Amino acid sequence: MIVAHPKVVFAVSRRPHNMSLSSGDSHASLENRRAFLEEVGISYKDLTCAQQVHASGIRLVGEADRGKGALSYETALSATDALVTSKQNVPLAVFTADCLPIFLYDLAGRGIGLVHAGWRGTREGLARTAVQFMREKCRVQPTDLCAAFGPAIRPCCYEVGQEFCRFFEYGLDRRGERYYLDLAKINVRQLQEAGLKEENISDPGECTSCRVEEYFSFRKEGASCGRMMSVIMLK
Repeated sequence: MIVAHPKVVFAVSRRPHNMSLSSGDSHASLENRRAFLEEVGISYKDLTCAQQVHASGIRLVGEADRGKGALSYETALSATDALVTSKQNVPLAVFTADCLPIFLYDLAGRGIGLVHAGWRGTREGLARTAVQFMREKCRVQPTDLCAAFGPAIRPCCYEVGQEFCRFFEYGLDRRGERYYLDLAKINVRQLQEAGLKEENISDPGECTSCRVEEYFSFRKEGASCGRMMSVIMLK
């Protein structure tokens, strides 16, 4: 998926190309990044990446951060699951294999954000917090923000334990004695609570587990699987 706008470009890679430097077979990951990003006019050496920890850390990215995590996992921004910037030509990236990538962008070009929303980050309200963070740091109004979801595991496949009833008041689908989590539904609610308009939230509904021939899926393949890359940049 590649989306271009006069002010912003964002894209999601597909398998078989692993984009992670810390998961799966990473021997070709830098070349995979280079080839994929070349299509969208981004240098792979400029990527700003995070050491994702499935928590609620948000980082404001400046020009000095350009390239952190681009060539090695060790240089990525530590303990961060959402990236925000108002700087042009500073590409942001997160890596997923079932978790939900959320692109946030202001059509006037005042700021962008990229959220790695697994169940833990979703429980912490990371998407909602990221919108508030963008409002404070980038001076964008939530009503002017758009959100787009990338591929993620969906409730058709995302079975969880009964204890998740303690974590989420909505977004759980019960089928008999089993529970299935709807990450997208919960994050749509959080974004709307943060002030985004319903019509400005786009969700293609692609399930990484159902479509494992196209996307990596941690749930279906295990911890050794590769990762897709979601990237966004202000032009």
